[in-house]
Amino acid sequence: MAEGEFTPELIEEMKSKRGLKLRVDNHKFNEEATEGAIRRFADGIGDPNPLWRDIKHGKKSRYGSIIAPPSWVFSVLAGVQFGWRGLAGFHSASEMEFYKPIKLDDKIRPEETFLDFEGPKSSQFAGRMVFDYFEEKCFNQNEELVSKVIRLVIRTERKAAREKGKYHTIELPHPWSEKELAEIEEEVLAEEIRGANPRYWEDVKVGEKLKPVVKGPLGMTDIVAMCVAGLAPARLTAHGVALREYRKKPAWAFRDTNTYALEPIYGVHYNIQAANAMGLPYPYDVGTQRHCWQVHLLTNWMGDEGWLKKSDAEYRKFVYLSDVVRITGKVVKKYQDDNGEYCVDIETHSINQRGEEVMPGKAMVILPAKNEPEEMWPVSKRLKHG
Repeated sequence: MAEGEFTPELIEEMKSKRGLKLRVDNHKFNEEATEGAIRRFADGIGDPNPLWRDIKHGKKSRYGSIIAPPSWVFSVLAGVQFGWRGLAGFHSASEMEFYKPIKLDDKIRPEETFLDFEGPKSSQFAGRMVFDYFEEKCFNQNEELVSKVIRLVIRTERKAAREKGKYHTIELPHPWSEKELAEIEEEVLAEEIRGANPRYWEDVKVGEKLKPVVKGPLGMTDIVAMCVAGLAPARLTAHGVALREYRKKPAWAFRDTNTYALEPIYGVHYNIQAANAMGLPYPYDVGTQRHCWQVHLLTNWMGDEGWLKKSDAEYRKFVYLSDVVRITGKVVKKYQDDNGEYCVDIETHSINQRGEEVMPGKAMVILPAKNEPEEMWPVSKRLKHG
């Protein structure tokens, strides 16, 4: 596997790319919100909300059809493999803002810009690292801005990460008992979906806790379903198509010593050799996949009449195959904003079976108010063009 370092020449090269609008044509995935694309995405993140999948439910909703989950925008554009040749990359945080719903059969156009980077700076995990910042925007067929995402990617030197071996003391796969697994499955099935029953702003109390969403134990099929949904860290290809790409960019692939196949470096999510080369003991989840779990929690709670305005999350530590994560939330503030909308700020946490925080986050949800006419409710306002 090709390995790079933060050389002065490479740093100067990356400085020259600040503000560069990236080519995205070869990295698009879900460009049209068909019924199948929406359903596959919901399946791939394990979200049973009927607003994403039940045609009859969608027709009865204010939208008049099923819609895509807010996090569906992650599936529009697979990660653009950009810059810092031979260095490891970890998607570490995203700040999401949503402006318009994605309705059935909407066509979505993505844009991505490399904003800037910070560093190199020292790291406990991997010697030196840099922080890359990207901006992704999605527009619908009416050229309306649907969403904006600021994405943080941490780049590290692979050799230094392996030598430090920070995560190799964890027992993996996790040794679950049959009793524990049975209890986890009951937790998974106990989620509550607000759905068509409006959650009114007046009824929400500061300190109120959201019904948790539980994911795991994370398995290989969960990773495959995520890729089918469009959340692969890069666009997956096979055989001759993949080989031609690897010939153009040898640094993006390595030879698996068990199967002798060429594998992409982002195979860290399902290939143990790739994970080990990054200094990690076991394959792990994808940052966007984990962020979708937070959005799952929020949309369950807010119901069909709520609007998720902002969703921010940090992807701390790694969620390995066999891990379980419990995603929780608490209302920390309720207020009217400058536009007169009824807002609720929510703090979220995601804790694994080792008691570690793997995704602290925060969100802003806009809810309907009892004293307002329905045409002023948040969904009604965002269904208007312009």
